[in-house]
Amino acid sequence: MSQYQALVLGASGAIGNAFVSHFQQDPDCALVVGLSRQSELHFELENEASMAHCAAQLQSPTGPYGVCQFKWIIDATGALTIDAQGPEKRIEALNAQQLLRQFEVNAVGPALLMKHFFPLLLSQEPSCFATLSARVGSIEDNHKGGWYGYRAAKAARNMLLQTAAIEVSRKKPLCVFAALQPGTVQSKLSSNFVAAPDAMAPEESVSKLMAVLSGLKPNGRAQFVDHAGQVIPW
Repeated sequence: MSQYQALVLGASGAIGNAFVSHFQQDPDCALVVGLSRQSELHFELENEASMAHCAAQLQSPTGPYGVCQFKWIIDATGALTIDAQGPEKRIEALNAQQLLRQFEVNAVGPALLMKHFFPLLLSQEPSCFATLSARVGSIEDNHKGGWYGYRAAKAARNMLLQTAAIEVSRKKPLCVFAALQPGTVQSKLSSNFVAAPDAMAPEESVSKLMAVLSGLKPNGRAQFVDHAGQVIPW
C-alpha cells in the first residue's frame, strides 16, 4: 500500500484521539493531522472562519504540513450535553435555545466542516470521509422517543452528509462517505448515562470502525453503518 495522509477533526475527544493513535501506529500513514479547539492549528464548530483558516493552512505550501491531500478525513466532533444541558426526556423540556445549540454543534458545524475540508480529499484515488453520527439519529429506528434535540441534530447531520455526498461524488467518484455509529464508548459524552464497564474502550471502537470503513465501496451516496458493519436505516 502506498503512503497516505489522514486528518482527524475533533482530535481532542476520546474517539477522535483514538483515531489519531490508530493512524499514528500505521506504518503506511505518512502524516496524520489532528485538529480541535486545543490544537495549535485549531477550529471551533461555532466559528466558520476558524475552519476556513485551517483548511487554507492545510492547502498552503507554506502551511505547517505543506500541501495536504487526505485519503482519510474523520469528523469526530459533536456533543450530547451542551452548556450543561443534557438531552430532553419529555416534550415539556424543549426550549428554543437548547435546540438551536444542538443543531449548531451536531449539524451546522459538521456541515461547514464538509464544506471546507471536502476539497482536501484525494480526487482520483480511493478516499473516505466519515462523520460520527448516532443510532438515535435514525428516524426509522426510533423506538423510545426522548432526546429530541440530539436525535434531530444527528438526523440533520445525516441528511447534510447524504446531500453533500451525492454532489461531491461526481468529482470524487472513488470516495466513500459514511455516517458512523461508534457504539457506546467510554468518554465524557457517555459518562453521565452509561457506566464505564458497560462501554467500549475508544480504541476498540475505532479498530472496529476502521475495519468497517475499509470494507465499504463507493456508491455515489453516503452509507450509515455501525461499528459491527450493520447498515442502519436512515
